[in-house]
Amino acid sequence: MTYPRVRKAVFPVAGLGTRFLPATKAMAKEMLTVLDRPLIQHAVDEAARAGIEQFIFVNGRGKHAIDDHFDLAFELDRTLELRGKTVELGRSRDMVPAPGNVISVRQQQPLGLGHAVWCARRAVGGEPFAVFLPDDLVLGDDPCIGQLIRLHERTGGNVVAVQDVPREHAGRYGVIDAGEDDGRAVEVRGLVEKPEPAVSPSTLAIIGRYVLLPEIFERLEERRPTAAGEIQLTDAMARMIDHAPFHGLRFTGTRFDCGTKLGFLQANLAYGLRDPDVGADLAVFAGNELRDRD
Repeated sequence: MTYPRVRKAVFPVAGLGTRFLPATKAMAKEMLTVLDRPLIQHAVDEAARAGIEQFIFVNGRGKHAIDDHFDLAFELDRTLELRGKTVELGRSRDMVPAPGNVISVRQQQPLGLGHAVWCARRAVGGEPFAVFLPDDLVLGDDPCIGQLIRLHERTGGNVVAVQDVPREHAGRYGVIDAGEDDGRAVEVRGLVEKPEPAVSPSTLAIIGRYVLLPEIFERLEERRPTAAGEIQLTDAMARMIDHAPFHGLRFTGTRFDCGTKLGFLQANLAYGLRDPDVGADLAVFAGNELRDRD
């Protein structure tokens, strides 16, 4: 059976980024840079490498810099052209998606991840789609979302990226109740949002990559808020388990939680070490720093 191709991705980017204050007081946290590009561009680049064509940003007030980043900058480009800076000009222009492929949707109230995804329902329409949490940066040669899409193409169902975490950290994530497991793809029998570690059904935590069927919007439309008044994506996904195939995928690649200061710094170091311009010198510097501590 042939299933519709995943062509669209939703990027919930309305968060305040309070962990990075004061840096995020006047700047969207998704515009914080890992090496030479913002977190949101890393996510869009991953999506594009996996064949996704349309990029839907669910943003809030004060997030105009994200839209501007993915637009042409005529004054900048003209200045670079006049100065003969062809490499820099290429960097400025090449990352801009084709006209009409960037859509911005406003989330007026901070009512949770599920609500943010629901806000994109008109732009997504009735086809399967991807969801990216830009805070989760995955370094690898094979795009993480592309791995999920391939599993979706085989099963026709929902797919989430998962990784094993220490049991004491299970309460930080949505966690799956695992069924059949072939070592990479694992059947999802249930989902629990931030369980108490001692009673967590597994240590397989969901990270910020999803491929979802459009029926998720019907579940989100039910608007069942948590005690904190938020609409959780995990709860809506759980109500789909008996209606469509549902799998978690242990992806290949290294995930960095750039929503934390440590993860953000680790990502910068990892990307810097791989960079052909600065990697060798950075490795020497890092090595010297470690020796100086001994």
